[in-house]
Formats: sequence, structure tokens, C-alpha cells
Amino acid sequence: MFNSLSGTITGKYPQKLFLDTHGIEWDIVMPDTSLDALPHLGETARVFTYMQHTDAAMTLFGFASERDRALFFDLLSVDGVGPKSAVKIMSSVALDQLVVALDDGNLAALEKIPGLGKKTAQKMLLQLKGKLTLDEPKRTQAAQQRGGAYADVVSALANMGYDRRDVETVIAKLADELGSQPAADGGQAFCDMLPSAREEVLFRRAIVELAQ
Repeated sequence: MFNSLSGTITGKYPQKLFLDTHGIEWDIVMPDTSLDALPHLGETARVFTYMQHTDAAMTLFGFASERDRALFFDLLSVDGVGPKSAVKIMSSVALDQLVVALDDGNLAALEKIPGLGKKTAQKMLLQLKGKLTLDEPKRTQAAQQRGGAYADVVSALANMGYDRRDVETVIAKLADELGSQPAADGGQAFCDMLPSAREEVLFRRAIVELAQ
């Protein structure tokens, strides 16, 4: 079976690519995130492939990199996730964001991905947590970006002696978790609080988490 195709891009549509290889135009199902990484129409590209062959049809899936294709196979290992579901998931979230959510055990973030129900998100967390790879500089950058809105809280905790990278990761995780929770017992939702109130909540919660 072929590993990849190289040719001229003749069409780009939502989750679909047309690629011409010396007069043969391939109809390739592709995640939108991979499509975005490819050159413009009329330019040449290399697409890494996977062929699904069933009794009903043959479908060619394509990816902008071997890393994207590896993620696709990882998603297929989760019970309840088929090829089309995997493409939909990959179209809705960047690989780095997905890895961070899985490593952090952030079920709330996974449940927000279109087409991913609560049960499947739980299965994905159990199956893939800690198993996907993300370069440390990229992981650190992702945590910094999510925690950057609370730089004062990060600095305060770092000045107390906590490792800055650990603090950034915890703050980012707590911000995601609290931001997805509705208001409880008539109180105010985290996302509706004033910035100073959010920082106070995060500071208190982070100390508890970092002390564990």
C-alpha cells in the first residue's frame, strides 16, 4: 500500500482535497487542520495517506504530516471512534491542544469538541492520556498561552517557590475547568466574574493543587 501521494492541488473543500498526480485526480478525505497546512490551489503538495476498504466503498484519507496520520490512528484505537469521526475531531481541534487536554485529564475541554460525546470523551481520556507525544517546547508554549491571561497569579505563585512551568500548567487547567462550569447555588459563573475575582479564585485553587 502506498505511503503518500505527491501532486498538484486542484481543489480544497471542507474535509476534502482533490490532488492531481500525473493525470489522475484523487478524492481525499482530510481533516480541516491538515488542509490548512497545505499550499494553495495549483501548488504541489505531499499528502500522507490511509486507505479504508470496506464492502461498500473505498475511501482515501489524507494528512499533511506523518504526525497527523499517527494521531488519526491513535483516535481509531478508541472504542466508538471511526475514521469519519476521527477526521471530524481533528478538524475541530489542533493536535497540540488535544494533547494538552488529554495529558491534563481535562474532560470538560474534550467534551466541547464537536461530535465527541461525554462517553466517548471519557473513553478517549482513558485510552490516550499520556500516550500522545508533544514536544516539550510546544507543550510549554501551549500552557503559557492559556495561562498568560493570569500572568500576575503565575508570578505570585512562582515567587512563593513553585516551579513556573508547573504553575502555568495548573493555572491553564483550572482556568479551562472553571470556565466550563455553570454557576452553582445561585452564585456567579467564573467567566462572569471580574478579572480580580477570577485571579483570587485561581490563586486559592492553584495553591491547593500544587500542594498535592
